[in-house]
Amino acid sequence: ISLRSPPFLLPSAMHSLVFLCARRLVSHHPSARRALDLLPAELYPVLFQAAFLDRRTLALQDLVATWPFPILSFQQLLDLQDFDTDRGPDRMSLWSGTVALAKACIEVSKHKNECQKRSSKRWKGPSGASTTPQPFSVEIRADLFVNGTSFGVLRDALQTSAGPLRLKCRDFRTEELSITGIVTLLESLEPVGVRRVDLRFNNLGPAGLCTVLPHLTRFTELVSLKLPYSNIDVRRLAPGTDTGLRQLAVQLGRFPCLKELNFGSSRLSGSLRQLLSDLQAPLESLELAFCYLLPGDLAFLHKSLHAPALRRLDLSGHNFTENLLQCLCQLLEKISASLLHLDLMECHLTDARLADLLPVLCRCSRLRCLGLFGNPLSTPGLKTLVRKTVVLPDLRLVVYPYPVDCYSREPSRLASAFGHLCEDVVDKERFAAVSAEVGRMLASSGRADAVWTSSLCRHSAPDYFTL
Repeated sequence: ISLRSPPFLLPSAMHSLVFLCARRLVSHHPSARRALDLLPAELYPVLFQAAFLDRRTLALQDLVATWPFPILSFQQLLDLQDFDTDRGPDRMSLWSGTVALAKACIEVSKHKNECQKRSSKRWKGPSGASTTPQPFSVEIRADLFVNGTSFGVLRDALQTSAGPLRLKCRDFRTEELSITGIVTLLESLEPVGVRRVDLRFNNLGPAGLCTVLPHLTRFTELVSLKLPYSNIDVRRLAPGTDTGLRQLAVQLGRFPCLKELNFGSSRLSGSLRQLLSDLQAPLESLELAFCYLLPGDLAFLHKSLHAPALRRLDLSGHNFTENLLQCLCQLLEKISASLLHLDLMECHLTDARLADLLPVLCRCSRLRCLGLFGNPLSTPGLKTLVRKTVVLPDLRLVVYPYPVDCYSREPSRLASAFGHLCEDVVDKERFAAVSAEVGRMLASSGRADAVWTSSLCRHSAPDYFTL
């Protein structure tokens, strides 16, 4: 948003007198059109919001054509929120915003002929001078999120390239689409400006990914590629052949600007070296949650070109037994100078294993966020974690597990069922006492500024671009 732009209306203000007046004005299109030359620029955002929410496409058309600011940001104007983040009832999800934006582009395109017809007629402006409206074309830069339900409308919007509003994408995310659907949308996107592609829950497998990824090479500015839940399982590869992974590695090597890679929930046991071998530059963010990694995989990362550059690492969902834990310690030692964000959630970290990990963890002097939710720590283990990590000056967020002694179940029944426990079986009084003690420990150590919480809502995945 340009610094010259006014503050935009928030959803909580959408029933203000100003918004109600704006809604009334845009409902009378001819009057609104004539009034635009008389209205101050500061009112354009609220007029745009009213026209968009009420689907006043002709009013939107005029507002965009005469937009007085350097940038028209849908995200700021309409308060679009990411699909995974918390939002109030008045806020629009990224999926809903994508659908609404696509429909707006289609409707405006439908009225193009009518607009051109009107533009051939002369009409008098407020000053009495004769003017002729000029045809216009506006690029709409937006983050897009699409699934099977919204595929058709977004496809149609992207393919109306000759329309007055042209969609340009920055971050693109799909869920549960076919290979054909994904390729269709990727080919419809303008390549300039695309920095992130997130393809999840699409059941592509190595062969499907090798079909899709060549269509991403058009995006020369691509920095982030997320492929979680892509149905990659090295156990299913044909015996004696690794052709699928090899082809996938070759495709990944064709993205020279790639800095972030996510293969979460893929079974990559023993294959990490092969998969990352063709990358042209070191990764800064690597998500390998629930990937069934072996000690050799972590040993590869420790010696790879990526280690000195890693700022974010997610190894959640691994059982850090003695051998794997030793390799993790060696890896953390190597990346300690650069690491900002570390996730080790649901990693079977007991008090004893955490004690082995803490010395090297405390050498990660720039660490800002630590995710440990879902590990079977006790209250004494949690307190040890607090005491040891207060020395990290930048650590501002720790998501810790409910201590095992705060559950209402018997300890003997806890071990086998730990992975399925949730907040509902927590003894709230016990846990409140532990939380209060953690707060007192932080305050007495001069770290009251740090947030220690067991709420995963506070642990939404960080944006790589803000690390």
